[in-house]
Amino acid sequence: MPFLTLPDGCRLYNELHGPPDAEVVVLLEGMGGDIPGWRRNIPRLAQELRVLAFDLRGNGRSDEPTGPCTMGAFVDDTVAMLDAVNAERAHVYGQSFGGMVAQELALTHPERVRTLVLACTHPGQAHAARVPDGSVPKGESWRALYAPGFPEAHPDHVADDLRVGGGAPPHPSGQRRQWEAVQEWDAFDRLPSLDVPTLVLHGTEDRVVAPANAEILVSRIAGAELVWIEGAGHVYHSEQPELADAVVLDFIRRHRG
Repeated sequence: MPFLTLPDGCRLYNELHGPPDAEVVVLLEGMGGDIPGWRRNIPRLAQELRVLAFDLRGNGRSDEPTGPCTMGAFVDDTVAMLDAVNAERAHVYGQSFGGMVAQELALTHPERVRTLVLACTHPGQAHAARVPDGSVPKGESWRALYAPGFPEAHPDHVADDLRVGGGAPPHPSGQRRQWEAVQEWDAFDRLPSLDVPTLVLHGTEDRVVAPANAEILVSRIAGAELVWIEGAGHVYHSEQPELADAVVLDFIRRHRG
């Protein structure tokens, strides 16, 4: 089932990996991201879990949004994907923009969520901590995704990321629609009502979403665990995939069933 066609005609590209009888983990990618962005993580996660990866509308091989989208629209898409694979409940792993979709999903459909992993994300613009001015390099915005010095120390790794990322289909308005959804969304006041095991994961050198946002999330979600990926940037899961996967799997193992 490489494409799921939604009632509004939008087609979502998706992939399933791992044992058919394992618990499902759904991967929610960042703004402008796509499934290949998880390529360093899916093989390890799929050793223990049924990995459902899909491109959000406006990303990767999925269709463009036909008009403005709210965060709720991306949640509805996620629920439709879970229904399509007969997953009544899933471990929900959201990175950056995907972490915002994950929060909204857990708040509005808690019965569908086994565990929640919120990675390098924030609770909404109104209460988000900002990265310091001047921390994002000018002219080479891709560098901001990585920890300072990582591209110089690992040029082949970064070149592969850029090559794979450059192969994604163009989406003239996809990222704009996602950006618009973020501007009008806020979960801060509702987060204390969450009652689902939650892991907050963040790179200490993130220059896209300030690390202080991890502490904000943990302070708002009862019982949430915080794990720092030391020395990693916004794409911590690309820079340090073995550690990131180990942390996520350890958390999920402790909350299975």
